Amino acid sequence: MDVIDVWNGRYACLLQAALRLTNEQFAAQLGIGVRTVATWHSDSHVVPRREMQQLLDTVHEKAVPTVRQRFALLISRERGSHVPSPSGAQALRVAIAVVIRDQEVLLVCRRDTDASGITWQFPAGVVKPGGRPESATVRETLDETGVHCAVRRRLGDRLHPVTSVLCEYFLCEYLAGEATNSDAVENVDVMWVPINAVPRFIPVHTIFPPVLAVLEEPK
Repeated sequence: MDVIDVWNGRYACLLQAALRLTNEQFAAQLGIGVRTVATWHSDSHVVPRREMQQLLDTVHEKAVPTVRQRFALLISRERGSHVPSPSGAQALRVAIAVVIRDQEVLLVCRRDTDASGITWQFPAGVVKPGGRPESATVRETLDETGVHCAVRRRLGDRLHPVTSVLCEYFLCEYLAGEATNSDAVENVDVMWVPINAVPRFIPVHTIFPPVLAVLEEPK
């Protein structure tokens, strides 16, 4: 079983994912503020103070075996994502664009093999080996939706709680273009959604906390 010598934001978030807890539930279990958990999501390299290290140790040690096994699996994948394979292949990385225009945000509806697999998401694209995620963000948004955007700032990264894929999030500024479904093979629809209506399309508990914070900022 993996032992964490020093907890950082990334490992704390992986423990949260293994426990399958929301930010509020994880904060309550640790006896800390929700803002602290959100900080771990936005800064994966932050090292909590000694008292917090002990709290994380305790939660990990007291977790049931299935949770500890999930955590070990996530840690294994996380560590593997930073180590090149013998063939030189790069672990899958996805760049995600949060494109805001006035009081709206751009969403795409993914196509799956059956109707139950259709989900609304922010535009996203795979980062090619050696490529810059910022470039992938702008390129894939244009290719998928016909919308030109520019990266304003990086919001952070995480292993997605459902897919365990390494995702990097970027807040983007709308520049030009109408929202159209430019990739009918992968997407069913593309549309601008009122920011306050996003929870109707994407379950709030699956949204990266720094993204939620941006969506809640006064515009």
